[in-house]
Amino acid sequence: MPSLSTRKYDFETGVYRPPSEGGSYSLLVRFTRNCPWNRCEFCAMYKTEKFELRPLEEIKGDIDAIAALCNDLRELSRKNGQGGTVTHEAAVALIGRYPELNNHHGFAMVYHWLMSGGKTAFIQDANSLIMPPDQLIEALRHLRATFPSLTRVTSYARSKTLAQRRPEELAAIREAGMDRLHVGLETGDDTLLKRMKKGVTAQGHIEGGQKAMAAGFQLSEYWMPGLGGKEFSEAHALNTARTLSAINPHYIRSRPFNPLPGTSLETAVAEGSLQMLTPREQLLELQQMIEALTVTSRVCFDHAANYWTDRRGDLLFTHGYEGYKFPEEKPKVLARIAEGLQSDLRRPAFLNL
Repeated sequence: MPSLSTRKYDFETGVYRPPSEGGSYSLLVRFTRNCPWNRCEFCAMYKTEKFELRPLEEIKGDIDAIAALCNDLRELSRKNGQGGTVTHEAAVALIGRYPELNNHHGFAMVYHWLMSGGKTAFIQDANSLIMPPDQLIEALRHLRATFPSLTRVTSYARSKTLAQRRPEELAAIREAGMDRLHVGLETGDDTLLKRMKKGVTAQGHIEGGQKAMAAGFQLSEYWMPGLGGKEFSEAHALNTARTLSAINPHYIRSRPFNPLPGTSLETAVAEGSLQMLTPREQLLELQQMIEALTVTSRVCFDHAANYWTDRRGDLLFTHGYEGYKFPEEKPKVLARIAEGLQSDLRRPAFLNL
């Protein structure tokens, strides 16, 4: 329990956010707890946790608590003659006043967010669009009104939830201040989607993605090279390209498959029923997918799991969050893949843990 002196700073923060939201030091604001689906075979993120919708007043209370922390940091800055700009000195002074902040789960996150300009926020946890639309809209409006410096607000979302929302609901959520959605496509192959218990078909992915685009969201779709192993590699590559081409999202982000400890896929790999692709085979699958992809998206490799290197030992692809603009840079990506296929490709030790 926080002390009486620091209860005004009490708010929840979840664990997970996309890498791009960490790189921009996004403010993490928890609208829901955990994942409402929580059945995907490849995922270990929320398996021991129960999904919960947070009450609207609780969410607004968290936003107010974050604002109180920001205001007190700015006030100390003004008292120190620093004009209200949040500084290291102001943070040290506030901790000196309230030593309990050393153990506050969100203090460092808010501090870094303010130091980076307070421009972006990420709504947690796994699928905030499952909230009743009117409550989500009110929470977003309160967030935007409380922190007018925000230029981008983003969230995870499921394709199936997007497909179930009416166009006018999605448009209203966008208008209330949700700018970008991160969606786990994983694959566009129906057989593989079923095996992975994704809870959506390729057509459902397309419908949800197209609805999000039509409503004006920036859309990031994630796919998993290697997810189908050797058995489904070609179908995975071609059907994923077909599905993503039909959506044509703003961003396509590569998250190569690695069986996580505690998942059924780890067991399947150990038993031999799922045969992992070699690094070379995974790159060949990527080549097949990219060749079939017809989009105007930015294709990104912004994760350490995109580990392939060229003959000099340098990373094959940039890990920048903006990636490569298609179709203009499609030949460049294919050329880099061809370069990688000439290299001595090995799986890094951190992917074998």
